[in-house]
Amino acid sequence: MGLTIKGTLAEVSRHRNAYILALSASMGSFFYGWDTGLMGGILTLASFQDYFGINKMSTSAQADFNGNIVSIMQGGSFFGVLGTSWTSSRFGRKWSLIASGIIYIIGSLLQAIVGLGSNQVVALRVLYFSRFFAGLGVGMVSALAPSYVSEDDVEFSSINLPSGNMQWRMPFLVQLVPGILFVLMMLPQPESPRWLVRRGRCAEAAETLAYVVRTSVDDKAVLLTLDEIKADFMGKQRVPMLMQFRMMGESRKIALRCLIPSIAMFFQQWTGTNAINYFSPQIFAGLGISGTTSGLFSTGIYGLVKVIAVGLTLALAVESWGRKICLFVGGLGQGFAMLWIGGFSAVHPQTTIVPAGYVSIVAVYLYAVFYCIGWGPLPWVVASEVSPNHLRPAVMTCAVCVNWLFAFTISRLTPAMLDHITYGTFLLFGLCCIVMSAWVYFFLPETKGYALEDIKYLFEKDIIVRSLEDSPGGRVFLGGKRAASV
Repeated sequence: MGLTIKGTLAEVSRHRNAYILALSASMGSFFYGWDTGLMGGILTLASFQDYFGINKMSTSAQADFNGNIVSIMQGGSFFGVLGTSWTSSRFGRKWSLIASGIIYIIGSLLQAIVGLGSNQVVALRVLYFSRFFAGLGVGMVSALAPSYVSEDDVEFSSINLPSGNMQWRMPFLVQLVPGILFVLMMLPQPESPRWLVRRGRCAEAAETLAYVVRTSVDDKAVLLTLDEIKADFMGKQRVPMLMQFRMMGESRKIALRCLIPSIAMFFQQWTGTNAINYFSPQIFAGLGISGTTSGLFSTGIYGLVKVIAVGLTLALAVESWGRKICLFVGGLGQGFAMLWIGGFSAVHPQTTIVPAGYVSIVAVYLYAVFYCIGWGPLPWVVASEVSPNHLRPAVMTCAVCVNWLFAFTISRLTPAMLDHITYGTFLLFGLCCIVMSAWVYFFLPETKGYALEDIKYLFEKDIIVRSLEDSPGGRVFLGGKRAASV
């Protein structure tokens, strides 16, 4: 065991530049993660409701306000994604990521100072604008740095503050921290080697590859990787964005590889994760936990569970279990957890605590664990791996736009759904989770263990056969039929 740990630490030390680079880019994932954690709690604060007059609204008007104030950021993210293909192709991934961080910082600062020196009407308009503006940065970084690190942060920052305007301003101020750290950490990082090859800067690409593995530019592994990247881009250098979109349908296998990322992102949102991310205080209140402190504490535990679960998944399960098993198991676990919550809410609509209510609270946490096993981080991994290398900017733009479009839609509709169809909200998302697990089982081949340049061979033919071969018990459906070896 000691030798294993020592060897692992030596390997981590050897590739520390790669870990630092990945950590730097992944800091951008905290943008959205922090917002999902803080906004649900802020909406329940009496000081926030008093400042903007929310507590004077009717129940339906409050549901509309909550949906609007949450979804406006996703709306900004959608439009932020639209510009990333051009900016990343023109200026590179690094500087586009830095720009997204600066935009996010400005938007966060505006949210924190909203209303100072103005009336309630103007303050609300500025709040909407600042959340949309910050969303532009969130959308950009989500398209450019799909590595998933943490979706939720623990929102204990406002619990012990006295009631007043600083109680809801403080979380907005604190979200400046990940933005500033992200920009500072990205500044010393190198540019993407694939972007450099696309721009004809092969010598710089070799330097980046050598930097990542901490070796010389003359190393055989570096030269081999560089040659593979060149070969993959042969005849496809600097394809204009409009042409990339047209080329997405140039053949059946290319079209399929371009469609899968968008399907994965579509399904990710229909797990219902944003319904719990933003509105968990209301959900916990419906399960019998009420009051600001207990509600925020429950949400904080929920966020902490997700942070731990996603970290363990990325460290242990993604490469050992594979993408397919993680998505399949995660979807089933989420589905059963959602169906339990919906069933409990149907038979026990009162907000009093009963023994089965504690099981439902545990089900919420189990939902978080299974989300982090599969449909939290893995759609980003699958999307970036399956996308054809020469069309990746266009494919990822479409996929992330789909993600933010349905994030906006579900965040906008969830308060109304919880108000009107109540437990039906959870039943709907639970059934969606079962459907997406079936899609993974029958239609998604395993990509673990394949280089980006070799993923294309998985989609040459016999895709369903290959998918079932990779599924647990799937060969029962095949008889003696097998897919061709890659």
